Amino acid sequence: MKKPIILCVDDDPQVLASVANDLRREFRRDYRILSVNSGLAALTTLDELRARAEPLALVLADQRMPEVEGVEVLAHARQLFPDAKRALLTAYADTTAAIKAINSAQLDYYFLKPWDPPEQLLYPALHDLLTSWQVTYRPQFEGLRLIGFQWSPRSHELKDFLSGYLVSYQWLDFEKDKEAHTLLTTTGFQPDDLPVLLYADGQAVAQPDKHDIARQLGLPVAAQQELYDVVVIGAGPAGLAAAVYGASEGLKTLLIERQSFGGQAGSSSRIENYLGFPTGVSGAELTYRAWTQATRLGAELIAPQEVIALRVQDGYKVLTLKDNAQVRAKAVVLTTGVSYRTLDAPGLDRLSGSGVYYGSARTEAHICKDQPVYIIGGGNSAGQSAMYLSTYASRVFIVIRGESLAASMSAYLIEQIAQTPNIEVLPTTEVREACGGQSLEAVVIQREGQAPEKHPARALFVFIGAKPSTGWICDLALCDAKGYLLTGRDLVADPRYAAHWKLPREPYLLETCVPGLFAAGDGRAGAMARVASAVGEGSMAIKFVHEYLSE
Repeated sequence: MKKPIILCVDDDPQVLASVANDLRREFRRDYRILSVNSGLAALTTLDELRARAEPLALVLADQRMPEVEGVEVLAHARQLFPDAKRALLTAYADTTAAIKAINSAQLDYYFLKPWDPPEQLLYPALHDLLTSWQVTYRPQFEGLRLIGFQWSPRSHELKDFLSGYLVSYQWLDFEKDKEAHTLLTTTGFQPDDLPVLLYADGQAVAQPDKHDIARQLGLPVAAQQELYDVVVIGAGPAGLAAAVYGASEGLKTLLIERQSFGGQAGSSSRIENYLGFPTGVSGAELTYRAWTQATRLGAELIAPQEVIALRVQDGYKVLTLKDNAQVRAKAVVLTTGVSYRTLDAPGLDRLSGSGVYYGSARTEAHICKDQPVYIIGGGNSAGQSAMYLSTYASRVFIVIRGESLAASMSAYLIEQIAQTPNIEVLPTTEVREACGGQSLEAVVIQREGQAPEKHPARALFVFIGAKPSTGWICDLALCDAKGYLLTGRDLVADPRYAAHWKLPREPYLLETCVPGLFAAGDGRAGAMARVASAVGEGSMAIKFVHEYLSE
């Protein structure tokens, strides 16, 4: 298997030799180090690497170079290798240019010259960038192979599942890849049996179940103990934060997730307003860090596994899982989050998973290459998805009912969208129909006061608000009219709910009407739909768990 490449570019021979030597000393075991002495040569090298399908992990380019500056090199690298990390080498006087490059070239980091000693000023940041790149890097022939039809909803579901758990796999489109036909013949299956998953040991399974895949890959799907101090249900930012703090403070902690870690935030292509990440962080990277942190501190994580019922017995919380197994806990934190609402328009249900996707389907971004795509919604998730897809698609259209994005999207995203030439916002507009045979081919849109128009579309991504994932628990814990869990003062301040709280003390801030049952994150009434607030609530919930367990 080819080693991934680190490309360094500088027109100063001494600086180029120095950075190349530093890179080889630290990274030559796992990466190939290439160095070129001009921006023009770097552009040629990038084109050659693309033509040979070489894996590029990182480009490190000097800013001040004749003919072609570093930012231009990084912008070209972004076009050819969207997932590669990009860093700029600058002198102190160039910091303003570097900051501007964060937007123009989607810069991941910049280094100030000199960086002596590299052990302190170069290697830590580069290790961080390369670790983040490895999260989404898929070696060409390593791990699992998935054979299926591109426009099969079942194939899309399996791709999302494997990507969500950071499992390396190779996708083979049966209609385009000759190798897929050869491999399928060796398994004894027929095209009607697709999708087929081939494991590294040669085992092949047709239309595999996600739970069986998890067991085969060694993912934990069953609890290891009978009683826990706290069980966290849902592994979005709030749930992962609760697991980290619960385990770090000595609580016997179990985290259960029914789909994949990260929740909606986990599928975000770039989160730029989260503290501590000045150039942004992808949802996958943030999830990976939190997942690793929770397990290192001793939290037990099981997935994919679903809690279908919860009851209280002698003060203990008894959770029934989808496979009928039961888990007992002293306290429970509900961080089940929300799911995107479906859009009621002709064709959308039929083409769901075949060009119509709810949320940011990063696994399908490659099908949008040089094709027009549409996004419905004006929130941050829609904006982040638009910026990510703009790297692949010829045009990205954001369809919103309102006059502008200002009411629902953060200012930094609005500014980035305005500066991206292939993104267009369509205000006071609605999608009326999705058209196509086996896959999406066109959408019918209508602007207020105008006749409907049909336009070509390769994909449609829907972000039209959210509904709480609390239907299974609302018969036990009080929810508001929209299904969001009521907690804290909301339970006692309103006479309609006060009778449900029986203890002499007031409920804790994040406590539901069931003592010892807490709620945090987007599924809680009054929560702020931001990653930072979800992490804060998940962490806070553990404080109240401690107080409850001390009673």
